[in-house]
Amino acid sequence: MFDSLKERLEGIFKGLRGKGKLTETDVADALREVRRALLEADVNYKVVKDFVARIQTRAVGQEVLASITPAQHVVSIVVDELVALMGGEPSPLVVSSKPPTRYLLVGLQGSGKTTTCVKLAKRISKGHKPLVVACDLQRPAAVEQLRVLAEQARVGFFGPPEGERNPLRVAEAALRFAEDHLFDTILFDTAGRLHVDESLMAELSAVKDLVAPHEILLVVDAMTGQEAVNVAEKFHGLLSLTGVILSKLDGDARGGAALAIRAAVGVPVKLAGVGERIEDLEIFDAKRMTSRILGMGDVMGLMERVQQVTTEADAERMADALKKNRLTMEDLLVQLDQIEKLGPLDKVLEMLPIPGGMKGFRDADLDPSRLRHTKAVIQSMTKKERQRPEIIKGSRRRRIAQGSGTSVQMVNQVLKQYEQMRDLWKKFGKGGGKGGLRSLRNLLPF
Repeated sequence: MFDSLKERLEGIFKGLRGKGKLTETDVADALREVRRALLEADVNYKVVKDFVARIQTRAVGQEVLASITPAQHVVSIVVDELVALMGGEPSPLVVSSKPPTRYLLVGLQGSGKTTTCVKLAKRISKGHKPLVVACDLQRPAAVEQLRVLAEQARVGFFGPPEGERNPLRVAEAALRFAEDHLFDTILFDTAGRLHVDESLMAELSAVKDLVAPHEILLVVDAMTGQEAVNVAEKFHGLLSLTGVILSKLDGDARGGAALAIRAAVGVPVKLAGVGERIEDLEIFDAKRMTSRILGMGDVMGLMERVQQVTTEADAERMADALKKNRLTMEDLLVQLDQIEKLGPLDKVLEMLPIPGGMKGFRDADLDPSRLRHTKAVIQSMTKKERQRPEIIKGSRRRRIAQGSGTSVQMVNQVLKQYEQMRDLWKKFGKGGGKGGLRSLRNLLPF
């Protein structure tokens, strides 16, 4: 989402390199470009104005420390201010000491509210027993969509009886149902409109008074741009929001909502949807988001994803392989399965602190089908061939190609990549690994 902004900021910082001291002219020129970059990213104008003014106050007249360059000095200031702009430390969801905890999800139609409701339920199901409640009786098929998603996520669902059109009666019945079935968290998916209107707000206000929610969470489409601020202000004025969830943060929009909504409305962004899968909902961390925007990666976020998709047995197996300096095709297949579960490859690579950013990878063909073809080649091998790939010669290669629906050339490429990864694996096993990121570009299976 922040590709354009990231490239603009990198260009600004590059222009400051080589200067021995920051002058007011240097700062003014750089901040002019920062202002343009943020406005092009669709960040609210007032937010941009205040943001740039704070940076200027901190940067003008300061001597550059002997250990860093002016570019690094400006980057450190921009990092601090971006983190502050987006809210600083993560803001956790409130959990009531007296269950059930009640969350009211509100937002415009098309913001991703229903999907986000189930994503949130799935996320908290690790330590709680959540129930999603279908109070959106306006949008056709909204109730059915919530029911289907709840089944996929394996969380509780409560919907209206046939013909019921009053969301208040549904919410009231859901409270009784949750108490009878020991659900300790209730998430109410409410109706949205294409625009904020009086009837929508009156309905939401009535539901709020009835269920007395511990959190009122506005779901905002991150692709909305500056209009997201106006929407948040209107909802906050009537409902007193406690938090915001950004949906579709993995999209191609400019990302202004993510940067501006906290500063403009004063309501913390608590969670962010980063993909289409039910598991793709993350705690919104301003520090990590700033690192992504500035091309510094998000290693902690990547580690959390890896932990989510890695079973204990797989982790023990890979640890044993690393300890023995041994990587077999079966080990490689396990790794490929995990990579596939992490999500789209380009999004995963964005979380790596790769020097020069993603440009070198964008030049490559990030085709997910290559990953599937690589897996198919390995799966077409016998157990003995996976354990000892060196025995795979001409006739075996033709058989594997035929069995995997690929070509002998593809089989040769997989075997070559395996040999390179095996050599790199040995370096890591010996405590080395120098040049690992530089080698990554040639080893990835796409």
